[in-house]
Amino acid sequence: MTYQSILVINTMHIGDLLLITPALRTLRTNFPDAKISLLTDLALADLVRENPCIDECLTIDKHGREKSLGALVRFIRRLRSRHFDLVINLHRNERCSAITAFCGARERIGYAQPGFGMFYTKTYPNLAMDDTPKELATKHQVTVHLEMLQQALGLKTIDDRGLEMTIPAAAEQEAARLWQQMVEETAHAVAKNPRADGHETSAPRPVIAFNIGASWATKRWIDTYFAACADQLIEGGYAVAFFGGPTDVPIVEKCLAQMKEKQSPHCHIFTGKVSLAVLAGLFARCALMLTTDSGPMHIGVSQNVPVVTMFGASPVPTFYPYDARAILYKTPEPCHPCGIHDCPKQGADHMACMKNIPVQKVMEGVHELLEKYKGQAARELPRENADVKGSHRCRIVEL
Repeated sequence: MTYQSILVINTMHIGDLLLITPALRTLRTNFPDAKISLLTDLALADLVRENPCIDECLTIDKHGREKSLGALVRFIRRLRSRHFDLVINLHRNERCSAITAFCGARERIGYAQPGFGMFYTKTYPNLAMDDTPKELATKHQVTVHLEMLQQALGLKTIDDRGLEMTIPAAAEQEAARLWQQMVEETAHAVAKNPRADGHETSAPRPVIAFNIGASWATKRWIDTYFAACADQLIEGGYAVAFFGGPTDVPIVEKCLAQMKEKQSPHCHIFTGKVSLAVLAGLFARCALMLTTDSGPMHIGVSQNVPVVTMFGASPVPTFYPYDARAILYKTPEPCHPCGIHDCPKQGADHMACMKNIPVQKVMEGVHELLEKYKGQAARELPRENADVKGSHRCRIVEL
């Protein structure tokens, strides 16, 4: 079957959107002459706007002008005028399901909420998420997307090169400006107050990105643990930079309050100050990322950053950082993965999945990757085995 126009839909979260990028590349490889459009949330568009595998990025302002049911109906009517040959829904929620069901495309396939599937040409279960019990979900979300496309469209080639994000030019320029400003301010501060610890040189220190926030409390490692890691890294000759969105500001402030080195010129704060696209540009200049399971973790992977992460409530097989260089720590708690936003347990059992991941073990992984990649900025590192099937599985360390 050939298609002249294909629409892919995913309007959900940062990580969900980046996890469809191997599917976009696979579609482009198999349908090189088709016009491929991607529909996503307006707030996330910069993550995919410059993706070389799509011809256009369409947006829906789901928290603004297209939030109401009436606005959604009008939006669908506008889509119907495009007369797409094929629409593929890659997120199983009501909005995406409704758009797919009623967009008027010749073929409508993918994941669907109950009730909408009867208006699809063919529906498929999302075996990484809603349609599979957590204990049976053993495939990564990327793999599930690709296998669904292969089954639905009879694809000859799976072109999986990992997560991809091309940074818009303006965002790259802003990231470069902010990074240079950070370097100059650090050099000035060090010149005024040199330390006698043997770590100060004329060259900037490698920077470790800290992403300590997450949408769920049960995805966050303990703030005192992050503080200890930051102190050890600064004392060991590295710099640290805290990232995250506006909602992460109080989380970062609480962590900073527990650091001995919070006043160091090598402790930098970008939390709540930059857009997602600029965030990606800053990540690309870091040597490593210490992170929770979160959207920024997947942005870091897309920018080739070596990652060390800790998983609590999240199902590891389906959402691990999609990179073979990454190291993931977890504990064998009987309730893992709970998928609960706030831990209901009390006392020593409260957040045991995170409490029982010690700083010492995590720092072993951090130092291993820093030594292996010599503290180079992520954008200077080659992508390892990017086109080798199965090369994107991270190392999982169960404590």
